[in-house]
Amino acid sequence: MFDAPENMPALPHKPGVGYKPQHFTEIMENPDPVAWLEVHAENYMGHGGRPLAQIRHLAERFPISVHGVGLSIGGEAPLDPEHLARLKHLVSWLKPTVFSEHLAWSTHGGEYFNDLLPLPYTKATLTRVAEHIDQLQNTIGRQMLLENPSSYLAFAESTWSEPDFLRELANRTGCGLLLDVNNVFVSATNLDYDPRSYINDYPLEAVGEIHLGGHDEDEDDHGKPLLIDSHGAEVVDPVWSLLDHTLSLSGPRPILVEWDTDVPEWPVLAKECQRAAAALIKVPA
Repeated sequence: MFDAPENMPALPHKPGVGYKPQHFTEIMENPDPVAWLEVHAENYMGHGGRPLAQIRHLAERFPISVHGVGLSIGGEAPLDPEHLARLKHLVSWLKPTVFSEHLAWSTHGGEYFNDLLPLPYTKATLTRVAEHIDQLQNTIGRQMLLENPSSYLAFAESTWSEPDFLRELANRTGCGLLLDVNNVFVSATNLDYDPRSYINDYPLEAVGEIHLGGHDEDEDDHGKPLLIDSHGAEVVDPVWSLLDHTLSLSGPRPILVEWDTDVPEWPVLAKECQRAAAALIKVPA
């Protein structure tokens, strides 16, 4: 278990945004209300070039959250030592305020899948994921935040609820949690459960960051609603309402607006962040 120092840095309880290079000038000239930025780790593991120069410049002005998407923490195979080494190097020079990854797997037998795939919540899975989290935290020398997935199916062999599984992982490893409210809404719609009940059961005391994003609407083979976590649209009103419910229980938290596909012009993203700022203003400190 990783013992996080008591004076670990934390993100401000204000809106952040997933950084995209096409917004560099606007962010530098007028970032309001954005107070921090998040980048995907795998985009900054190279050597030199404009992306690294830009993020070094931004890191002088903004707290940075690094979000991993390719570590495959839930995979059956050991964590890739080369990926871990590149990640350790990135964390050592960028010195982000936060590092996070997903409760998911994306590699098998040496193959990489461009998806974050779900896990059964069993004792064996718990042991394996906890070992991977311990290895990661000890490698990078800091606490990580673990994000709840968006789900499109449930495993019959699961013996834990997702909130209880995440709570136990946090207890065993000392990791924190990243609560993606849109993922909760997507999963609740697809698997037919109450998203507010999920939030009520969630270990909110361990949450170091909240994510919001857009999703696409579809139908399954039986004509039932099927939501796809696309990060390619505005946050819908029911997700904003679920955020309000979450903040009423958790108190203020750092809130990130994610928009990774069909990325809009900066004013559209800034407007989403302004709505997140308005949600935070309503919450007693």
